[in-house]
Amino acid sequence: MPALTALLHTNNDALRLGRVLETLYPCDEIVIVDHGSNDATLRVAREYGARVISPRQTAALAGYISGGDSGWILCLDPRESLTEALAASLFEWKSEMLPAGSSAFSVFLREETADGWVENPEAETRLVPAGWNQWQGYLPVRERTAVALEGELLRFVLP
Repeated sequence: MPALTALLHTNNDALRLGRVLETLYPCDEIVIVDHGSNDATLRVAREYGARVISPRQTAALAGYISGGDSGWILCLDPRESLTEALAASLFEWKSEMLPAGSSAFSVFLREETADGWVENPEAETRLVPAGWNQWQGYLPVRERTAVALEGELLRFVLP
């Protein structure tokens, strides 16, 4: 069974962090890279058992994961949460019932707006092997051949 690490970058996200951490039960480890929070972000992260580290300028994003090249990284924004369907897909994936030969996996995203929820028609690459080296900011570059997992990420943007 592959090891699954959730990777989040935070900066004063205490008010939203608990929501995402509550949904990460399929993950074996949670790594929070904190960029100088001065609110309760670190306390909330540690209450959920997350490993909190400081950013390293010279480290590749995958370098934050302790599992080396044997694990997988689920990349999230602190404003996002897994749906139950996506959590179930991750458990199924970990049981190797989904295509294990893929180089990356993607998920669909629904975003909260003032007019309601909007679905993004293109899946975003969010589950990558620990040795992944193609990043755009804190998230993986979209891999066109990535297999889409069932379920969605929800992105909460309203206060």
